[in-house]
Amino acid sequence: METWILPALLGVGLAAATGFRTFLPLLMLGLAAKFQLFGVQLADAMSWLDSPAALIALGIATTVELAADKIPAVDHVLSVAGTFIRPVAGAVAAGAAFSSFDPMIAAIAGLIIGAPTALAFHAAQASTRVVSTTTTAGLGNPFVSVLEDITAFFTVLLAMAAPVLIPLLLALILYGVWRLWRAVRRRRPPVRTA
Repeated sequence: METWILPALLGVGLAAATGFRTFLPLLMLGLAAKFQLFGVQLADAMSWLDSPAALIALGIATTVELAADKIPAVDHVLSVAGTFIRPVAGAVAAGAAFSSFDPMIAAIAGLIIGAPTALAFHAAQASTRVVSTTTTAGLGNPFVSVLEDITAFFTVLLAMAAPVLIPLLLALILYGVWRLWRAVRRRRPPVRTA
C-alpha cells in the first residue's frame, strides 16, 4: 500500500499542473528523468519522455504554448483545445509516476488519477480566465497566464521534490480560485426580472 502513496501524489501533482499547462509538466518530468533529479525514474514504457527527440519536441511545444497563451483570442482557442488535450497529458504524466509498476497498472492509474485531475484543474483555470475576461475585457489575461505558468512550474517542482505536500498546495489553489469566483459574483449587480 505504501508503494502507491508517493507515486499517486506525484501523479496527482503532475496531472494538476497539466491542467494549467499541457507540455511544461511533461518537459520537466522528462528533464528530471534525464538528469536523474529528485529520484525520478521512468518505466521502460515511458522512457521516450527523456529521449532527446521528445525533450526537443516538448521544449518547442512548451515555448509555443507559453507564448501563445499571452495573445488575446489565441488563449481561448488554447483553452478549448486544452479541454481535450490536457486530460491526455495528465494521464501520461500520472502514468509515468508509477515507474516501478507493471505498465498496464501504470496506464490504468494514469487514466484514473491523471485525466480527471487534469480536467478538474483545467476547469478551474478556465473559470479564472472567464473572470479575468469579464472583469478586464481580456486585458488581464496575459497576467493571469503568467500566474498560471508559475503555478504549473512550482506544482511540478513540489510534486517531484516533496510529493506529500501536493494535497495542501492543490487545496490552496482550488480555494484561491473559489474565493476569486465568489468575489466576482458578489460584485455583479443582481439580475432583475420583470
